[in-house]
Amino acid sequence: MRVLHVCSELFPLLKTGGLADVTGALPGALARQGADVRVLLPGFPAIRAGLPEEGEVAQVDTPFGPARLVYSHLADSGAGVYVIDAPHFYDRPGNPYQDDAQQPYGDNHLRFALLGWIAAELASGLDPFWRPEVVHGHDWHAGLTPAYLAARGRPARSVLTVHNLAYQGVFPPHTYGDLALPWDFFGVEGVEFHGQVSFLKAGLYYADHITTVSPTYAREIATAEQGCGLDGLLRDRAADLSGVLNGVDEAVWSPATDPLIAASYTADKPAGKQKCKQALQEALGLATDSEGPLFAVVSRITEQKGLHLILDTLDEIVARGGQFVLLGSGDPDKESAFVARAAANPQQIAVRIGYDENKSHRVMAGADVIMVPSRFEPCGLTQLYGLKYGALPLVRRVGGLADTVTDVALENLADDTATGFVFTDFTAADLTRAIRRAFALWAKPQTWKAVRRSAMRKDFGWHAAAEDYYSLYQQLLAD
Repeated sequence: MRVLHVCSELFPLLKTGGLADVTGALPGALARQGADVRVLLPGFPAIRAGLPEEGEVAQVDTPFGPARLVYSHLADSGAGVYVIDAPHFYDRPGNPYQDDAQQPYGDNHLRFALLGWIAAELASGLDPFWRPEVVHGHDWHAGLTPAYLAARGRPARSVLTVHNLAYQGVFPPHTYGDLALPWDFFGVEGVEFHGQVSFLKAGLYYADHITTVSPTYAREIATAEQGCGLDGLLRDRAADLSGVLNGVDEAVWSPATDPLIAASYTADKPAGKQKCKQALQEALGLATDSEGPLFAVVSRITEQKGLHLILDTLDEIVARGGQFVLLGSGDPDKESAFVARAAANPQQIAVRIGYDENKSHRVMAGADVIMVPSRFEPCGLTQLYGLKYGALPLVRRVGGLADTVTDVALENLADDTATGFVFTDFTAADLTRAIRRAFALWAKPQTWKAVRRSAMRKDFGWHAAAEDYYSLYQQLLAD
């Protein structure tokens, strides 16, 4: 079975969020299932630098200008990689999606139309030595891929995975003429969305199957509350919509083997975690004689992630003798608020603005509680890393968070299934109640250790997701 994944970023080459972790791990997991997997990527500088060119596949005159398609491969994954060499679109410094003023590039519709168009060309035989049977696109950047395949008579079956429905790739209507799609595709039953062009809607409408990154999120996006205006279409396509839970790449995220943390440890031999906590406290200038739990956040600082709720509950953590660490960036006002709180109480609160992959591993290893109080969360990888590293997740009951964390309710403690703290209402009051439950558990060290052991033993490896996707591909090819 030949499968082509189409995406805009891939760990470890280029990462702006969890999408890269998924696309970096899933192709290799599928290869281990027996699939012949390749990945198509835009030729951003970081991708070109990290993938030595092994050969030219084709020089292509596209509707968007000339491009070269080159071939390489991902070490250790078994997946081949196609890279689109189009310097006029991709050879730009900094963020792959926006300029230095944090504004989306004015030609993003062309930059990512080219990605989908080349994917359809590969399905139509652009590479004479390899032709995909299934083309699997990720998020709005690859959203036009199913539309281009439909316009070519569907030379391959198509899957679109929605990692976050809130990001839709919406452009003014006049851009449609630049996309080299049939004019009758621009309609309510097609690419048009409230008079504009939506790359994501195109994918949702034309894909043979739609997946999201957790079963609960698949249900949520078919509702008005979380459907972002696309819930009607998703309800119409309910038979072709499913949720496949993301996994953790254990080659990257495992406290037993992680070279980035101060000491290794496992669920059954957890002593190294205390050394990691002390190393984190020392590195951040926190008091090392604190006997309270260390709460942490590794996140974009946005309203979606519920960081304003944490600002409202920081006093509760500090007053009860806890410590707090933040690693992330985003909304400038919230960044400033967190920095001010840390400056006022440097022994108990530490804030590092910006994202650093190495530091994120150290925070996860040193934390006792990882907080993910999101308004919505398609899957969430942070809580999965927390489970793996024994940082008990404190999460809101939504999306993938609801699917992966089991609350420390009495019945769950009794049968050893509890793995964290779950609250329901998107309010500071309900988050405060969850924080108090965390302190109550901390006051019972043996029970805390038992919950931590249960959390660390949870298996969220990529093998389960790869099996689900492999089965889905087989079903699509059998239809």
